[in-house]
Amino acid sequence: MKKGILFLLANLLPVMSVLAQPNKSELADPKPGDQQTWKAQKGITLGWGSIDVRYSRSQPTKGTASLKLKAWKGERVAAQAVLSTTVDLQKVCFSVSDLRCGSQVIGADNIKKYFVRYVLTDWHKNKKDSFLLADRLAPIEEMTVPAKTTRPLWLDVRVPTTAKAGMYKGTLTLLADGKKFSLPLQLQVLDHVLPAPSDWGFHLDLWQNPYAVARYYQVPLWSQQHFDIMRPIMTSYAEAGGKVITCSIIQHPWNSQTYDPFESMIAKMKQLDGTWKYDYTVFDRWVEFMMDCGITQQIDCYTLVPWQYKFDYYDCATNSTKYVGCKPKEAAYRELILPFLRDFAKHLKQKGWFDITCIAMDERPMDQLEAAWNVVKEADPGYRIEGAANYNIESDVADRMYDLSVEFNYDLLKPEALARRASKGQKITFYTCCFPDRPNTFTFSDPAESAYLGWHAMACNYNGYLRWAYNSWPKLPCQDSRFPKWPSGDCFLVYPGESSIRFERLVEGIQAYEKIRLLRPTFNEAQNQQLEEILKPFRVTKYDENVPAADLINRATEWLNNQ
Repeated sequence: MKKGILFLLANLLPVMSVLAQPNKSELADPKPGDQQTWKAQKGITLGWGSIDVRYSRSQPTKGTASLKLKAWKGERVAAQAVLSTTVDLQKVCFSVSDLRCGSQVIGADNIKKYFVRYVLTDWHKNKKDSFLLADRLAPIEEMTVPAKTTRPLWLDVRVPTTAKAGMYKGTLTLLADGKKFSLPLQLQVLDHVLPAPSDWGFHLDLWQNPYAVARYYQVPLWSQQHFDIMRPIMTSYAEAGGKVITCSIIQHPWNSQTYDPFESMIAKMKQLDGTWKYDYTVFDRWVEFMMDCGITQQIDCYTLVPWQYKFDYYDCATNSTKYVGCKPKEAAYRELILPFLRDFAKHLKQKGWFDITCIAMDERPMDQLEAAWNVVKEADPGYRIEGAANYNIESDVADRMYDLSVEFNYDLLKPEALARRASKGQKITFYTCCFPDRPNTFTFSDPAESAYLGWHAMACNYNGYLRWAYNSWPKLPCQDSRFPKWPSGDCFLVYPGESSIRFERLVEGIQAYEKIRLLRPTFNEAQNQQLEEILKPFRVTKYDENVPAADLINRATEWLNNQ
């Protein structure tokens, strides 16, 4: 029987196409701008830029001669340098020296180096207005830089927790066809320690898509090769403080809203005698793999209230896949879902995962959630519920949800509502998706908007942040971030084998949240008053587009680093 179920499971999994893996070359710039600006450029220039700016590939930039960073022990901080050239460069590479403070050394191996690459994007409300934009962070050793182009260089400096406080100095060195250029770098390590991401209090929930990885790299789904490719991608999520494992327990829970739809990780089979058998092989392997990558706090299972209200199973009597269309209020729903949830609870308890598993339901009508809730609790009263909501959270259903996420524009929650949830050990986060326009993490968003999200969570007393797509890549993500249904970049925060400016700045905001969480209990009355003034601009439900996010972030970060 076990072999038969595994054979069945293999046939239920989607067939992967056999196209070659797409290359990562950049596209031509559809809007290169006025090329007369290059007349003032002389040869090759290298300078420090700002991490708040997405520099144009087609326009020259000079930058500044010096840079001073500040960081806690255990923190990661970013820097961006900018190379502009009027001549073709065939071999460009760069390195960063050890950072030294007297006899103390932060080794160069603590500094990740990236060439910033360009992808095609478009404005949210004008899908025909496409242009190139800097976002990909590619960990490549060498590249060519054509004449009359600019190439940013990105540094991710990870300060060891064992570093001593002080001013560290080093050098960024660039080699361009044998010519050498250098920039001095200073890093002030402050006398505070940021714990490891696994110990952060921030509840980060970015939905992972293993199906996109298999399709892009053209490897068999759930093969060892598939898991090997996913490991650095999911480890990066853990290093950002990721807490939640995304599991799809039915086929297409969101009605195929991504290029690679989510398939069911649990096979359901109706036997000849009408009883049910369930195969958890894929579910178990996925959860165990993600836990091995460092994501261990929560397992979210989507969904019992799917967008299309359709459920699949394998029918042994007809040797075929069947689909049942039913809503939670209907008798057919209870007949199908109740035995599954009872068996699932038993399996989760055997694995020791029941207490960290949530049955997840997002943005569904209140009456359907209420009906589904009743079936879930009938199956096992101990089940936890997670959901993203765009309705009144004071409702009975929302009040009972263990993990609740509200949209950015939702009315600020009353202190008593927050206190009530906290007293019951419940979490509350906020989310962005294809809205609002700002702040957000689209490829065309200002980079500082990603950092803004962590500050907003702290200002509103939320536990963290949810985003519906960590790596649901479009067809050619490394070249074109656009997707027909959603704004550019809405479907993913990291690229295949690469990070992004958006993702790194998101981590920056999460670290700010952690700093405040650790420092606030030590503040005196004056410091608490200053903190309230710092957080006030972030405690909003409508983003003020007249005040750039970068201005708010830089002011708040400077104050925080001086405490």
